[in-house]
Amino acid sequence: MLKKLLPFILVLTTLSIYGQEAITSQLYETYEKYKEPSLDKRRVKHIDIQPLIQQFDANSKFKVQKVGESIEGRNLNLISIGTGKINVFLWSQMHGNEPTATQAIFDILHFLDSNEFKKEKQEILSQLSLHFLPMLNPDGAEVFQRRNTLGIDINRDALRLQSPEGRALKRIRDSLNADFGFNLHDQSTYYNAELTNKPATISYLATAYNYEKDINEIRANAMKIIVYMNKIIQNYAPGQVGRYSDDFEPRAFGDNIAKWGTSLILIESGGYANDVEKQEIRKLNYVSILSALYTIAKDTYKSIPIEDYEKIPHNDRKLFDLKIANATYNLLGEDYILDLGIYRNEVDLTDHNHFYYRSSVGDQGDLSTFYGYETFDASGYTIVPPRMVSATGEGYTQNLLKEGVAYLKTALPKLDPAVNTPVHLVGEDFKLTPFRLQPGVNPTFFLKKGDKITHAVINGFLLDLSKPIEEQNFGNALIYR
Repeated sequence: MLKKLLPFILVLTTLSIYGQEAITSQLYETYEKYKEPSLDKRRVKHIDIQPLIQQFDANSKFKVQKVGESIEGRNLNLISIGTGKINVFLWSQMHGNEPTATQAIFDILHFLDSNEFKKEKQEILSQLSLHFLPMLNPDGAEVFQRRNTLGIDINRDALRLQSPEGRALKRIRDSLNADFGFNLHDQSTYYNAELTNKPATISYLATAYNYEKDINEIRANAMKIIVYMNKIIQNYAPGQVGRYSDDFEPRAFGDNIAKWGTSLILIESGGYANDVEKQEIRKLNYVSILSALYTIAKDTYKSIPIEDYEKIPHNDRKLFDLKIANATYNLLGEDYILDLGIYRNEVDLTDHNHFYYRSSVGDQGDLSTFYGYETFDASGYTIVPPRMVSATGEGYTQNLLKEGVAYLKTALPKLDPAVNTPVHLVGEDFKLTPFRLQPGVNPTFFLKKGDKITHAVINGFLLDLSKPIEEQNFGNALIYR
């Protein structure tokens, strides 16, 4: 009799664990209704969120409190909603240059303020009290840097509590005696899910609370919720989830918050193809966090097996923006076969609102165990050094690239460090150094097949010269003075 019942029991178990997929898909499909339109760029500053905080402060559904100040005197605000006995504390932008979840928090707040999903919201808000700290490090956000004004990583200040931001975080966690904590970050876009070519778009960690990495009920609950969130992300970014190492870090807030009795869920927003401003990743944060809150409110996460947590691939770091494989490179009269891994590094402009790219060769040689967001198999292609010419009346044309010209001598604009056309601009006194590929150099060269130049690599962007440049993915070239 038991054997006959087992399949039925398994079906019921599966339904109880993942029976909320309907709300998940509805959240995904209706997302644009709740997305905060003013936060559409990654460089989110304190001033950008003040009108939104004031909007929720004026709304009787929410409670807004000033809970501290940054070193430079910017307010830290906590936005709360819900009447439940289970306290959930969510904070973002502990690192000033990690704002993806900050945007998602305001999307979630709009959802909670809306007239739709009444049944689901009633279930969440009657069981949970939600507390959002959208920006913990506003001084770092002001200059788009990881650390605060003191120059320390707030996430390594849980023991000394030197920073006012860290003290505020500790005080809030303790005053709430939070049952669950969501520690929201961004990670490098160069992380991939281990042994795959897929970016770790979202990575998770149920932080350890001791060196032995023991699993008590508090940590197990975090693991179960992560398993649930992972299943949700797999619907929209299959294979693009990673898991951080759970080595205990005694200075870190996440590890200590877990030790203090809060089920701590670390979420890191990584990379997603063709999503420079991370808006799709923002959406995934919104959907997965709201779904997690729902499973906490419904208490359905408890039946999820923690063994599934270990099945999530580890984070690895083997992605480049561009990988060129099997190119022929002539050095001192000898031909060699090289793979090139190229990073498109962002350089902030002085206003810290915009950036330009200054790319570099990250590695070269045998990169067969590495991957690229963009990969080009250059088998049969030869690397051609770039040329430099003086500008004529017509300036840049695509024919220059077909002739192997990547540097153009011309009158330079006074301040700009970069140019949108795919040729570097240089001053009259600029001298082109002998071409040699090595890690750290700017990747600017050409590829030819036979006697014909077919592709250009300008500042790390690959251009197919048989197609219009304006239809291709190009960031910028550089200005050399």
